[in-house]
Amino acid sequence: MRKLLFVCICFAAVEGFVGPLSTGKWRDSLGEIDHVGATALFAEPARAPQSSNTKVKRARELIRCLIEEDKCYTTESGAKQFADVCASNVVIADCFFPQPFNGKSEALTYMLERVAQRKEKSNVRIDKISDGDKACGFAWTWTCGDEEGLRGTTFVELNDSGEIQYLQEIPEPIYKPGDLTKQLLEAITQGFEPKPPVPYEKRRPTRACEVAEYLFVDLNKAEPVEATNELMTFFDDNVIYRDFNFEEVLRGPTEVRQFVDDFNFPGIEFRPIRFDDGDVSTCFTWEIAIADAPDTIKGISFYELDPETRKIIYVRDVPESAIKPPILGTWARNLRPGLGVFQPVPIGSRPNGM
Repeated sequence: MRKLLFVCICFAAVEGFVGPLSTGKWRDSLGEIDHVGATALFAEPARAPQSSNTKVKRARELIRCLIEEDKCYTTESGAKQFADVCASNVVIADCFFPQPFNGKSEALTYMLERVAQRKEKSNVRIDKISDGDKACGFAWTWTCGDEEGLRGTTFVELNDSGEIQYLQEIPEPIYKPGDLTKQLLEAITQGFEPKPPVPYEKRRPTRACEVAEYLFVDLNKAEPVEATNELMTFFDDNVIYRDFNFEEVLRGPTEVRQFVDDFNFPGIEFRPIRFDDGDVSTCFTWEIAIADAPDTIKGISFYELDPETRKIIYVRDVPESAIKPPILGTWARNLRPGLGVFQPVPIGSRPNGM
């Protein structure tokens, strides 16, 4: 199936043209959590994923603690707390930069550099966070005073000891190519023939992580029209879809369906990589191979379900830049280190980082 996410790949090409996350105890039930700092949160091995919403979701609570309490992105003490809960072999793949940061030492250096870059002028706001236990993802916004700026998504995975073993982060592109993406895809994939469809078994999963796996693994190579029809049955009538290649969000199944149909091209392969284990919301990483190009484009998606209907009510997709660090993004961070964009907006004017 030609994914909703296919449009994300085009930003990489366009941006290239224009220049491109104390000691003590945590209890085992929600509502009885005593904040004691992130270091002690994962003293015991992580439990196996559970579908119950009454248990502490360890990945989610760790990230909330690191960002909201320890201020890991904006204070040196918080940056050190972050490094303290990293595994010795941690990999931090911040897609703003050309290479990942490997190991606890580089993780600490990375976080301290993030703090220094912000120059104590801002905060990181969690807009949405998936309820994962072994992994989670969160949508975020940079804020400073009465303004807000850069948005993005981060995926975090824990090892069996509850330490951070993998983090991938992608900020929104400063330049959003919009409908130019369709023209680029048409040119890039011209002459490619669709691959033979692969049969799939229809299912009706209700956990967010299982919905994502069904839509982007099971349906991935199904007959495009049939797969799109099946995909659309999972969207709520009030769905909001944010693709960071566009300035405006899509609202409702009609706009989402048109979006899917507009970007249904052969010659593009979508490859999901890592999924969290969220129940009501989920985050996953992916890459896209375009035609015969040797390199792939990485991205992160966040999906949220209505807790009652279990249909998708919110989507956020963000692709990486082809040039790292992206030129416009670097200029914006230098000009407004607390906000990371050229034109910030009043704080609160984009609910949930819309």
